[in-house]
Amino acid sequence: MGVILPSSFYLREDVVQVSKELLGKSIYTNINGLFSGGIIVETEAYRGPEDKGSHAFNGKRTARNEVMYAEGGVIYMYICYGIHDMLNIVTGVSGTSHAVLIRALEPTEGLDIMRERRGFINDDRRLCKGPGALAQALGLTKFHNGLSLQENQIWIEDCGTTLKEDDIVAAPRIGLNIEEPYKSVPWRFYIRGNRYVSRINASTAPVIPPQL
Repeated sequence: MGVILPSSFYLREDVVQVSKELLGKSIYTNINGLFSGGIIVETEAYRGPEDKGSHAFNGKRTARNEVMYAEGGVIYMYICYGIHDMLNIVTGVSGTSHAVLIRALEPTEGLDIMRERRGFINDDRRLCKGPGALAQALGLTKFHNGLSLQENQIWIEDCGTTLKEDDIVAAPRIGLNIEEPYKSVPWRFYIRGNRYVSRINASTAPVIPPQL
């Protein structure tokens, strides 16, 4: 076990940098007395309100996304396609609406619990491969929306893993049907060579960030 990330980690303005720095950190849940968790191996940054991929684009504010405007260090849970619960980490000071989608974990704790939640026992690589899968594996639903990462139901720890720049791949975010430059901006990050990543970047050419 490592050191729980302090509130100051989440309050920084640069959500893209926070998204990169979450790689290699460990996230844990204690839901109904069941402990499970794993290493964050893939993330996506969403920089509201100018980011067309963000639920808070153009300052949009609804009952669904209201927690995005909270002070960083809480979780934003929403349901995608009416099926999949999605885990996001709210960052920045109150009112900024930045968030990081957690896309994949390398499961390390409570594997039997995760297998039961996910409904299969024969392929641990699938347990937390994709945002819907990992939320289910961790026991998280929309009813956990707004939970603090400083309390005892969900938290993130720094376990001393050090990643070099060469260990991190930056690629376009997945599944966004939006206009450029935000469709291709490389705000998805994953650990190179990790077999638990949801999808490997198909392109071998370097991704050049647009001027935003």
